[in-house]
Amino acid sequence: MNWLSEFADRVQCGVPIGPETWFRLGGSAAYVFRPRDEDDLASFLRQAHSHAVPVKVLGRGANVLVSDEGYDGAVIRLDSGAFRAVVQDGTRFVLGAGVDLIPFARRVSTEGYSGLEGMAGIPASVGGALRMNAGGAPGDFGDVVVSARVVDPTGAASEWDRDRLGLGYRTSAIGDGIVVRVTIELKRDDPGRTMARFNKFDAMKRRAQPLGDKSAGCMFKNPPGEAAGALIDRAGLKGLEYGGASVSTKHANFIVADDGATASHVIQLLELVQGRVREAFGIELEVEVDIWRPVGKEALPA
Repeated sequence: MNWLSEFADRVQCGVPIGPETWFRLGGSAAYVFRPRDEDDLASFLRQAHSHAVPVKVLGRGANVLVSDEGYDGAVIRLDSGAFRAVVQDGTRFVLGAGVDLIPFARRVSTEGYSGLEGMAGIPASVGGALRMNAGGAPGDFGDVVVSARVVDPTGAASEWDRDRLGLGYRTSAIGDGIVVRVTIELKRDDPGRTMARFNKFDAMKRRAQPLGDKSAGCMFKNPPGEAAGALIDRAGLKGLEYGGASVSTKHANFIVADDGATASHVIQLLELVQGRVREAFGIELEVEVDIWRPVGKEALPA
């Protein structure tokens, strides 16, 4: 009997997953699983682990590029009500990993809770924002994080405090774990001030970044003491094209997908940009976007 039978009503086969990302490029996932709750997720992960099935989580898809060949494993979507819950206790909020960060940040800013104004214009689920410690010049999501509940690849769940989370610049220690909820602490402030700050940071993003184009946000992490976009601009690469992909003329750390673009075009262009910056400045740009490629394993065997 196929072990997937117990998840039959929550599993889809051969699902086009690239169109679910902000790039809207790339192929299909072998399977997509939508767990009902944490227990359902843990049960699936135990089975996947025992069958050596690779697993990834897709949130808002703003920091993901799916290869044209797709992903030959299981993709988890935490979009049921259990993963979208918000529980408030004073200035402390417990957020499901599937909560959409921007609307939540706007809501609490409107209500006079300070700490997430800098998340304006950063498209992410709460779980994804924690995993990569999303943020920008105004601050990072991790600045307000108290703890998180994480389920490991074997299905075991535990609470992680700030030290264990290992939050740094666009990184965390979560690794192969899956965030199911996050506890944050905000501060009370005047609603007029918090909303003004939110609107200010949102306007700054819209002026500086090509948010209306198909992209995945910043493609590269900023090297120590440098700005990746400035390095790419100084190397004369704004507007550089490869196939249907091009370096944004508005913000050089964005690669945008035009008509006819493929995921391979984006990958080839980002590698070209890395090479040109290396030649010009001796600096290796580290890719910030998560690129999903086939892992060479048979997905979800019976």
